[in-house]
Amino acid sequence: MKREDILGKLGLVERNSGVYAGEWIDRKDADLLPSISPIDGSVIGSVTLATEEDYETTVNVANEAFLKWRDIPAPGRGAVIRDLGDAIREVAPELGALITLEMGKILPEGIGEVQEIIDMADFSVGLSRQLYGLTMHSERPHHRMYEQWHPLGILGIVTAFNFPVAVWGWNAMLAAVCGDSMIWKPSSKTPLTAVACSRIAAKVFEDHGHPGVMCLTVGRGSVVGERLVSDRRVPLISATGSCRMGRRIGEVVAGRLGRAILELGGNNAIIVTDDADLDLATRAILFGAVGTAGQRCTSTRRVLMDRRISGELTERLRKAYAQVTIGDALADGILMGPMVDAGEVATYVKAVETIREQGGQVLHGGEVLGGKGYESGCYVLPTLVKVDRDIPIMREETFAPILYLVEVDGVADAIAVQNAVDQGLSSAMFTTNLLSAEQFLSAHGSDCGIANINIGTSGAEIGGAFGGEKDTGGGREAGSDAWKAYMRRQTNTINYGRDLPLAQGIRFG
Repeated sequence: MKREDILGKLGLVERNSGVYAGEWIDRKDADLLPSISPIDGSVIGSVTLATEEDYETTVNVANEAFLKWRDIPAPGRGAVIRDLGDAIREVAPELGALITLEMGKILPEGIGEVQEIIDMADFSVGLSRQLYGLTMHSERPHHRMYEQWHPLGILGIVTAFNFPVAVWGWNAMLAAVCGDSMIWKPSSKTPLTAVACSRIAAKVFEDHGHPGVMCLTVGRGSVVGERLVSDRRVPLISATGSCRMGRRIGEVVAGRLGRAILELGGNNAIIVTDDADLDLATRAILFGAVGTAGQRCTSTRRVLMDRRISGELTERLRKAYAQVTIGDALADGILMGPMVDAGEVATYVKAVETIREQGGQVLHGGEVLGGKGYESGCYVLPTLVKVDRDIPIMREETFAPILYLVEVDGVADAIAVQNAVDQGLSSAMFTTNLLSAEQFLSAHGSDCGIANINIGTSGAEIGGAFGGEKDTGGGREAGSDAWKAYMRRQTNTINYGRDLPLAQGIRFG
């Protein structure tokens, strides 16, 4: 697929507006943000940055849109989202290729990310007829109690570079059927994918007479980000990123008594017991650690191997790592593309240096690739490291394809080592023993928001609620009842009698 065909199908040009507030705003004097492909270091296009005035315009438009949108019956809102899902289907190959071009994940992963948006649209259409409240029995005679859910307001969506559109889709589709409007602040590393998605959404909502429901502000954190998270007119902020960023957002939002959905760091482990299917485990570990060049929040960072099978599993992984093809992420047969930019590569290099300083043994990788085909400087070798369980760097999340191998003694020991980190997003165990599996999934097992048996830590389905505990932030997105975060709950009591009894049997007067 040629670059000009990708951009042309998505309506992208050399200069693109980064502000949508019911209409596209493109100031002639706006600062420009170039989008640079990590594949070859070339500039794909540029996006105008939002000003303080643009932000204020966007909030006002989003609020006006909310006041109209909330009065549309939820199934009617679902019909609009159905059309949005279909519109994204029409350009799924090109949008997936743009993700690859701008972020660096391989093409199948880019197209798979677009499929997540489509799946979320389908899920949300059904949900629009299922925003259920409960009916409760009142203790007072001739009284009826029930609860209902109302639209909340404006949602602020802050997304990271590693899933430049899927996380927007998780939030935007749910929020829209729940009756909210939204303002999206995407990562400055992947602005073009945000513009492309917003163009599709804007057209659909405009055709239905509701411009401004899904707004966009590409801008600096100091100009847009700080205002968005501190704005009392935005009752809910959903933010994906680092723990450092999440702490800042959490403090600011809590300070104004707002709501936050935080999806932050992951330091995910796979436990491999002595009875595990090692073929299955090896394949899952490889994808979990190498997919997206280790830049997923659910990437596998640690493998906790029972000492009795550690030698065999280590050798299997060394052979597998040696076969990983690295290169142009748009090309066929490539398993790992570049990291997103030189800054992330520098983080990788520093981590490898620290691993060696702390006594870790690099079994494979640990190098930045150069020469023909790697001129962007963003390509690295996936790295396999044998470490002691007490190595300090393993407690940190390094957003890179670095995998730590640790020997453990039995299931209880493995669970203790897995849980001994600050993060708590995803986890997995490979075992053929029912008792081990149940122990891992019990209340005294994995302390993560996601716990899997015989599948890896990465690649969650949209039907389940996605999120984690501890420093991961505690938020939930996507499926199950995650929709409740985007609405306000109201408890209603109706007295259809002639008396006025009080609760708890209180008599007054």
